[in-house]
Parts: sequence; C-alpha cells; structure tokens
Amino acid sequence: MITVPDTADRARALLDLHTAPGILALANVWDVASARAVAGAPGVRALATASHAIAATFGYEDGENIPLELHLDMVARITAAVDLPVSMDLEAGYGDPGATARQAIAAGVVGGNLEDRNAPVDDAVAAVEAVLAAGRAAGVDFVLNARTDAFVLAAPGADRAETLARALERGRAFLEAGAPVVFVPGVVAREEVEALVAGLGRGRLSVISVPGASLPAAELEALGVTRVSTGPFTQRVALTALQDAATALAAGGVLPEGTRALN
Repeated sequence: MITVPDTADRARALLDLHTAPGILALANVWDVASARAVAGAPGVRALATASHAIAATFGYEDGENIPLELHLDMVARITAAVDLPVSMDLEAGYGDPGATARQAIAAGVVGGNLEDRNAPVDDAVAAVEAVLAAGRAAGVDFVLNARTDAFVLAAPGADRAETLARALERGRAFLEAGAPVVFVPGVVAREEVEALVAGLGRGRLSVISVPGASLPAAELEALGVTRVSTGPFTQRVALTALQDAATALAAGGVLPEGTRALN
C-alpha cells in the first residue's frame, strides 16, 4: 500500500499529542457535521470517532452490528472533511484486526481503539501486534489505543482490586507489544486512576469521561493520564439538546437563543 505523506504526517502528529505535555482531550464524533463542529472548537487538536455513535446513526446496535463497509465509509467521509488527525474506533477488529486496520488507514485514519473483549491475553496481544504491523506496512506510525475490557465486562459484584490487577496485566502486555497507550474504560474513581497510572506509567493511560462521574480533564492530567475521550456521550449531549429543544417547541416555545450556524 502506498500512503500519501499527509497520512504519515497526521499519524506522527497524533502520536506526538500523546507524548506532549498536557492531556489529549477528544470529544468523539460520528458524522461529518459533528466532526466539523468539534474540529472548529478552540483547543481541539485531533478527532476520534465513536463506533457506538456511528452505529446508532444508521440504526444499528453497538458491537460490530453495523457492516464494516458502512462504518468505514462514514469514517472516510470524516477524515476527508477535516485537516486534523483522526482516530477510529475499530471495535474488536471485525474478526481480522490487521485487515480492518489496513482498510482504516486507506480511509485516512491514523490511530484507533481496539477492544480486547477479555479474550485470552495471547490472542489479545496478537491482535494488537496485527494492527501495529498493518501500520508499519503502510508507512504509518499508527497510534493504537489498546483497550482492555477488564472493567466494562467484569461480572456484577466482581472484586474491584482483582479487576484492577487484571487490567494492569493486560495493559502491560499491550505496552510490551508496542501499543503507545492503554485504554481502560469503566474506571472513574481517583484511586483506581492513580493505581493504573502507577502500574502502567505516566503518559500511558487513556480513560473515558462519563457525565456526572468522571474527574475533570485537568485533574486527570495532573494524575498522569495522557488521553481522555467521550465515546457515545457526546452524541448523547447533542441528542439531549435536540430532544429538549423539541420538547420546548412542542409546548409552545421557541428554539434556544444562541444557537449557532455550525453546519
């Protein structure tokens, strides 16, 4: 595969954002309109897509239920519409993480999340290695946000300390395989964030911001977190505003003042 220099440059820029001082805050996007709106916000330096939100846009449930071709088509439209580096939620790789990563790179993507879904560690590491190999073959420093589902797929009532130890074991294995950052969704408590940073290293942990539960990005940065994203929650923010506006209008009111022409 021949990669245009701009793709390699965007990949390097995204990687640099993970090692530069300051946390990388990513408000996840799901279509061209949301991508342009977020890209135009002050301080935004990169974009990340949310598979849950893209699937919902087309009426699919999350979890690789949206056809990969449709998913990639939307992501390609997003990468073509903005000048910023774009990271894609690859889900679990659609059965072939390496091939999916190659298609994502061809669509202009320079980084991505990859879920382990609590697969055996050796299998999860092999998936990480396949994605990184796809990047090298394309001449791209693909920024893999290797995700462990230790917390989100933990059994109800599971011991948090044991789950934390499992997340650290898997995260360290992903780092050793070459992933630059480890994503641990399901963690919001300060003490658990601190333990993950201590176990993985400063500048290695990625978390998700959960409305009403997570620490502010500035506090996560102070704790040594390198990246915070929003997953489907930004789409929910937009849909909440839409439903509230529709409710007000149906009740005899008007649309909110200050609504901006962002499309």
